[in-house]
Amino acid sequence: MRFFHHLFGTFGGVGHIPVIPATWTSLVVAVIYGFFGPDSAFATWPVQAGLLVGSVITGVIACGGLEREYGEDPKQATMDEAAGMVITLLAVPITWPVVLTGFVLFRIFDVIKLWPARRLEDLHGGWGIMADDLAAGIHARIILGILLALDLPYLG
Repeated sequence: MRFFHHLFGTFGGVGHIPVIPATWTSLVVAVIYGFFGPDSAFATWPVQAGLLVGSVITGVIACGGLEREYGEDPKQATMDEAAGMVITLLAVPITWPVVLTGFVLFRIFDVIKLWPARRLEDLHGGWGIMADDLAAGIHARIILGILLALDLPYLG
């Protein structure tokens, strides 16, 4: 199980990058989305929903294992950022401007932790690691949706 925790909890090892591993993981997810683009099967609702469910379940288990190994909310546990980015980019046009805007919004909300994100950190185990980033992803997705509805030229 330790291998599983490290492989998935660190998002394939990205969480072991010594400087800002959470930002690196978020950026890797953004780049993956951007390279797949709007016409790929990856951009379809069922695939994105599967990614969300899979990343949450895997993240809760793997990040909980990393927490038992490293202590409370270890910086190596970055699957929460991956899941938060999946929520941020759920059901939006997969274009570079949209993906990069989602990345910036997610990082902002992950850092400032609006209600209820900060409170969700108090949950135990993998849920405590994951839940605040899921909330940040929801916040970012709401703002991204508003920006898309405004039909801003740079997101077109």
